[in-house]
Amino acid sequence: MEVNYLGHSCFSIHIGGKTLLFDPFITPNPLAKAIDIKSLKADFILISHAHFDHIADALELAQNTQAKIIAIWEICDWLQKQGYSNTHAMNIGGSFAFDFGKVQMVKAEHSSAFPDGSYGGQAAGFVITSPEKTIYFAGDTALCSDMQIIGMKHKIDLAFLPLGSNFTMDVEDAVIASKWIKCQSVIGMHFDTFGYIVIDHEKAQAQFKAADIQLTLMNIGQSIQI
Repeated sequence: MEVNYLGHSCFSIHIGGKTLLFDPFITPNPLAKAIDIKSLKADFILISHAHFDHIADALELAQNTQAKIIAIWEICDWLQKQGYSNTHAMNIGGSFAFDFGKVQMVKAEHSSAFPDGSYGGQAAGFVITSPEKTIYFAGDTALCSDMQIIGMKHKIDLAFLPLGSNFTMDVEDAVIASKWIKCQSVIGMHFDTFGYIVIDHEKAQAQFKAADIQLTLMNIGQSIQI
């Protein structure tokens, strides 16, 4: 499985023979200015919630790639009204088997609204089960007890967890989340993009290491094999 970091909470993951793109926020992000979105490929785009820093490039990338967008009902309804119909609406707790694997939409403790202030539905995360790996993309979330259910129900091989605090859980809570989902390999996200979510990388690494959990903090544009 290949993981490519595109900044903030945006990742491109090649799994099950398909390319999945998560939470596309690239062109407004000055840290990701080297990323050319016209060159990006995607078969599916997964959107965790409606905030600008997670959907800014969703419509353009979908139109460029003709990817199917997987998101909560309210986001898919909004996209339909923008003229993009290749969507698959879900809701919290629901699962669906796609050709790359099964997706379950899970709870995230966070708000969700479109840039115009209209309601964006419940914020969400995704558990993706494939023959290669089972991954958990938490989206923007606080530490919440539902993570213990994820750890009971799934064998998570890799988790994408927010670390930046202020809007989401911080490093300390992300360590607890990792324990609750019983995952030993974590990729950090939602940090450093804005001044108030900048983290101390060495300290974060040390906190995870002390808990015997591997934390990977990727550079924007970096690709790794898992």
